[in-house]
Formats: sequence, C-alpha cells, structure tokens
Amino acid sequence: TFYYFVRLWLDKILLQCIRQSRTLSGADAINALRPFYFAVHPDFFGQHPKEREVNENSLKRLNGYLENLQKPGFRSFKPTQLTFYVREREPNSSNVQESFSASGFRAVSFTLHTRDLLSTVLDILNSCSLSTDHVQSLNGNSQPHKEAKSTVNRPIKWDKTYYSFTGFKDPEEELEQAQRVETTLLSWLDDNAASAVKKLKKSLPLRKELERLKIELSHELQLSDIRWQRSWGIAHRCSQLHSLGRLVQQRPEILENVKGRTVVFTDRSGMSAAGHIMLGTMDVHHHWTKIFERLPNYYKLQKRLLLLEDRISQLLGGIQVIYIEELQPLLTLEEYFETLNSFYNKLRDSRLPFHPRSLRGLQMILESDRYAPSLHELGHFMIPTICDPAALQWFIFAKAQEARENLKRKEEMMLREKELINASTERFSLDRLYKEPSVSSAQMVDCCKRLLEESLPYLQGMHLCISHFYSVLQDGDLCIPWNWK
Repeated sequence: TFYYFVRLWLDKILLQCIRQSRTLSGADAINALRPFYFAVHPDFFGQHPKEREVNENSLKRLNGYLENLQKPGFRSFKPTQLTFYVREREPNSSNVQESFSASGFRAVSFTLHTRDLLSTVLDILNSCSLSTDHVQSLNGNSQPHKEAKSTVNRPIKWDKTYYSFTGFKDPEEELEQAQRVETTLLSWLDDNAASAVKKLKKSLPLRKELERLKIELSHELQLSDIRWQRSWGIAHRCSQLHSLGRLVQQRPEILENVKGRTVVFTDRSGMSAAGHIMLGTMDVHHHWTKIFERLPNYYKLQKRLLLLEDRISQLLGGIQVIYIEELQPLLTLEEYFETLNSFYNKLRDSRLPFHPRSLRGLQMILESDRYAPSLHELGHFMIPTICDPAALQWFIFAKAQEARENLKRKEEMMLREKELINASTERFSLDRLYKEPSVSSAQMVDCCKRLLEESLPYLQGMHLCISHFYSVLQDGDLCIPWNWK
C-alpha cells in the first residue's frame, strides 16, 4: 500500500509539471481572449442597453476570477457562473446554455471552475464557440489543439483511498458540492457583507465630495440634473465634475445656454434624442467647449424634432411618439431627427386612413433594428422604421385595447414599485435602494415583496442595488439578483 501511494504521489507531481508547462502568463491570457472581448465588449452594444449592462457586470466578475488565478498560492475558489450576450450568428449544439434575446444576440451562460489560466481561457473560448487555434502559439506548445485540450480537460479519477490517506480534498467532490449548493441571499451576505461595509466606509468622503460638487455645479449653471449613463465609480464621477468645474471657471460665457437642462456624462459628446447635453468622458475640454457653443443650433433642431413628432402623431390618429432612454439606444439629436423624418415621409406618402384622435392616449417608440411591430408589456407600441404602413395600421387597430390595458397596469405597477422601495428602505434602514435599468418594475416589485418577508440586519446603512447578479461594487454597493433565493 505504501508503494501504491508513493506512485500516486509521483504521478500527481508529474501531472503538475505537465500542467505548469502549459500555463499562460497574465498577458498571454489577455491576448488569447481578444476574440472573446471583441465579441462581448459593452461598447459594441451601445444600441442595446440591457445586453450592454449584462456584459459589463459579467466582465467585472470574470476579471476578478482571472486576477485570483494569478495570485501566488491561490487555492480556494468558488465556481463562478457568467452570462454574456455574444454578437453571433446562430446557436450551436454545445452543452452551454444558450438563448436568443429579442434584439437577436445569443445569450451564453457557463460556469468557471478551473484552477489555471490556460484551462480557463480554453473554457471561455469554447463556451462562446470561438476559435482556440491561436492559444497554442501563445502557449508555446507544438502539439495540436485537440490533443492539448483533451489533456488539460481530461478528468483525473483518483482512488478515494488516496484522499483519505493523504488528507487532500477531492476536487471533483468539492465541485459537485458547490454545484449542488445554490447561492442564497443569506449565505452570500454572510460572506460579503463585511467586505461591502469596509468599501462603503472608505468611499464615504468621496460620496460627500460628489454630492457637494453636484449641488454646486447644478446651482451655478441652473441645471435640472446631472447624470451618468454608465455605472462609473465615485472617484471617476468626482473627476468628471472637477473637469466640468474647471471649464466653468475658464469659459463662463459659453455656459449661458444650459439653464434648465440635464447634463449626462457618457461615451460621446453632443445632444441626446431626449434633449440632454452629453459630455463624452474621453473628450477633452476643447470638445466640450464646442458642444456648449453649438447649443443654440441644437435647440433649433429640437424644435423641428418636436414638430415632426406632432405631424407623425396626427397621421396616426393622435398616438404619441415618445423616446424612452432606458429601453432605446442612446441616439444623438441628429440621428433621432433623421429616423423620425424618414418614417414621417413614408407615412405621408401612404395616406393611412386613421380617424383623428382615435388613438389618443396611446404611445409608440421607433426602432431601427426591428422588422415587425410589437406591443411592449409597458403599453407602448414598438414600431420599426421600415415597417409596411398597411401592416402597421392593422397591427395598431388590433392591439389598441390591449395597449390601453397595459398602460393602466404600468401606472399601477410604478406606484406599487415606489411604495415597496420606500417600505424596504425604511424596514432595513438602507441608505439607498435602487435598481439597474435592465430590471423591470414587475421584477423590482417581486424582489421587494420577498425582501420584506426576511430579517436582514446586514443591510443597515448599506447601498443596495437590485440587479441580475451578486456583486460588491468598488464603492461598497451591494448588488443582488432580483430573483434571489
């Protein structure tokens, strides 16, 4: 028996040596994952806010997993389930869980549980149906990919007596146990509340500074609001407000036309379809200055846009044309005007026989990436810009009553959501309770109703975000999925 276990021990050392010869450096792993990052990068999902937000959250968790793998002596880990929207063609027949979103992207879900970079990189690429041929050149391994893959991913069946004799933990048993035990809200809070409290306390001075800067700039410029399109950290937001403050001091005359407006820090500069002033966070003051100088021209174009919306409304029996920031792509004022103008010309030429004001009280949004009209659960029509006018007329008439019922339910749902948010905030003494834009009012209501049935002392004084994943943000905000268990 002694020689049997000695041989097993030597086999294990040999296996570790083989694996070490196939390990990747951190830089190599990043290079190997370039096709994956290109396929899921949030910047490519600018017109699809839900998919973009899911990918942003998943990338944060993936980067944390990869960083842990590179830490010296890192052994303990928890299997991490990730979901990405991939710009792909069609679903494949792999074992990875896949589904297609309404926008046509493929949703890929997979669980990471490997202990080395090479295996993790291969798992990610294979899960997203991406080529792994280039990994071999980075790894310096001359063997064909299939052989390397089968060697790395080949399950090693050790005799159970080996683990009893040596005291080592059975990795397969650990993995099976982790997969059987589903993450619950209480267990996750047990593991992460202390870390969140520490990060929150550290961020408090910056949070106060951010609030001070926001109030001062809003008052000085007489702004309606200051917002951020993406979930940047508190330090990043303070830096952006400091930059705007310096511009105010250097060029106060160009900021006279911002009264009553909303400033949004986002990825590009201009004016949004909703009429907000967009300041690109990657742009320098010179670009921001040009935007402020162009504001009078933007306001003229906005008046023309509102007139165009009224004309479309008249042609469609009084239905209101709206733009919903949370559900639609972030369009510039020029882009949205072109979309409306093209749709208006098509309607005007078709001369649809809608009775004046017969559809008054209903709402519609225009979308450029759809081919068939649909009715949203919130009650508004989603109309493709290339929709056939005759098909559009039939669809609106057929769905008008259902749309009115949905709009009524929407108002009731939003009131209920507000009540439950206030009740939950008070019940758990939260400093703030909010949700990500991709979480619907119905999901938020369901989440809060179940939260109120629990006793959660961990949440006192915390910032709680209702999301699709468990996560602790860099400034201490706790993110939990709306359908937590």
